[in-house]
Amino acid sequence: MELYRLDISEARRLLDKKEITVKELIDSIYQRVDAVENKVKAFMTIAKDHAYKMADAPQKTINSGRSLSLSGIPIAIKDNMCTKGIRTTCSSKILENFIPPYESTVTSRLKDNGYILIGKTNLDEFAMGSSTENSGFFTTRNPWDLERIPGGSSGGSAAAVAADECIAALGSDTGGSIRQPASLCGVVGLKPTYGRVSRYGLVAFASSLDQIGTITKNVKDSAILMNIISGKDSCDSTSAPVAVPDFTRVLGHEIKGLKIGIPREYFIEGMDKEVETSVRDAIKKLESLGAIPVEISLPHTDYAVATYYVLATSEASSNLARYDGVKYGFRAEGKDLMDMYMNTRAQGFGAEVKRRIILGTYTLSSGYYDAYYKKAQQVRTLIKTDFEEAFKTVDAIVTPTAPTAAFKAGEKADDPLQMYLSDIFTISVNLSGVPGISIPCGFTSNKLPIGLQIIGKHFDEESLFKIAYAYEQSTAWHKRRPNI
Repeated sequence: MELYRLDISEARRLLDKKEITVKELIDSIYQRVDAVENKVKAFMTIAKDHAYKMADAPQKTINSGRSLSLSGIPIAIKDNMCTKGIRTTCSSKILENFIPPYESTVTSRLKDNGYILIGKTNLDEFAMGSSTENSGFFTTRNPWDLERIPGGSSGGSAAAVAADECIAALGSDTGGSIRQPASLCGVVGLKPTYGRVSRYGLVAFASSLDQIGTITKNVKDSAILMNIISGKDSCDSTSAPVAVPDFTRVLGHEIKGLKIGIPREYFIEGMDKEVETSVRDAIKKLESLGAIPVEISLPHTDYAVATYYVLATSEASSNLARYDGVKYGFRAEGKDLMDMYMNTRAQGFGAEVKRRIILGTYTLSSGYYDAYYKKAQQVRTLIKTDFEEAFKTVDAIVTPTAPTAAFKAGEKADDPLQMYLSDIFTISVNLSGVPGISIPCGFTSNKLPIGLQIIGKHFDEESLFKIAYAYEQSTAWHKRRPNI
């Protein structure tokens, strides 16, 4: 077996038994990157020299018999998380040459546990998009079909994991940006509860919605990473002071008697029939494992996309005001200060980022704030209340992750509204702050992956892992790999 095909647990076992070295594992990963990266284009920055420099410390730890959970494990990081001394671009020309002077909390915690940074992955510029076509530099391709998109905005991370260009990856999820690309690339993607994982060092898009999470080859690897990156952080006032359990302990537990809600609003007209069939088959499989399906209603679901695009663009307008050509990043020439501001933002931002800044600035402007932003916040509360009411009768909610499998690059690029609907099943989770996980549950007739989304109560990732692992172990979907 090629070493690049290993998951975290397998790699940990071989490293600790000294059957392989950290350097051999890194060598295998970069050989794979050299072989497929020109097709997939998952990485913004390949940190080869840095990775080999990082290898000595975990190898010494392993040799001493005191290895940590990630000692020597090659992991990719979405390029909107700050990595000290390593370029962090957000796939935007305005940050093309930005090198952070500090480390994000999540990557700092990974370093403390011995990980190896393989590289920084491509994304939709400032995480604004569902296809990675909005990257300021290039479009990442889906390893299952190179003519198709990998999803977004964490498309680079999902594609890198699916193509075995890393053992695991981190992404960020504002409206589905981990779960949707995980679904389209046939891997496991977890968006934790808002506040479970520190956002310090994550370049902000929409601060009340953004959440860092995991993209992995299987459910167990996600649990392993969550054990490390979760927990209160004094650098992030929105991180919650909630105890972090050992998420791996629930893996293998029975799900008999657990009630899983099936929301009628998530099985809609226009959804791909093969997606619906695979998800309903997955529900039957969960039922055969002892779970009890219960039909529920989340009545304000229809308003989620509109609510999200008012709130997310409003927060983006505010967060992206800092990119003015003065403090850091790209600066364009201008005949005076105002001209420099305008030229910098006109040349530095891509079309989708500009579109969202304009929308957000409009909804926050005098005379429109109450009609749009305030109203959206009120509807957000209603959507959150829907979930709270549902969780009084069910333990988890099961839905499709995305309404379709991966579509062809360019197919929706000229229709922003159609593109926005790619996240129709994931957005409500971010608005409510609850956790959600996407796991593979089938393939289309075109051999494209389909994802099953499991949604849990606030800070109840354990139930998600329990249900997801039970389903995963009873099927073989997660074992399939693209032929690339």
